[in-house]
Amino acid sequence: MSATPNDPRLCPACGASNQCSLADPRSAAQACWCYSVQIDPKVLEALPAELRDTACLCPRCAQVEAHVQAARAARSR
Repeated sequence: MSATPNDPRLCPACGASNQCSLADPRSAAQACWCYSVQIDPKVLEALPAELRDTACLCPRCAQVEAHVQAARAARSR
C-alpha cells in the first residue's frame, strides 16, 4: 500500500509516519497515541489551514515524542 499526499497515515507537517492507530485497519480499535497527550494549539495553528484536521501529526511534529516513547515503554513492562 503506497502513501498518497492525503494519506491519513502520514504527518501533514513532515510526511513521516504519524503512528496513528486509527489510520491502520489492523489497530483501528485502539485509541491513537494523541489521545493521551496535550498538543499545544500553537503547533496546530502553525499548519496551513488546508492541512489541519486531515491526519494526525507525528509525535515529533506534535512536540510530544519523548512523552509518547515514555508511555509506550511503561506499557511494555
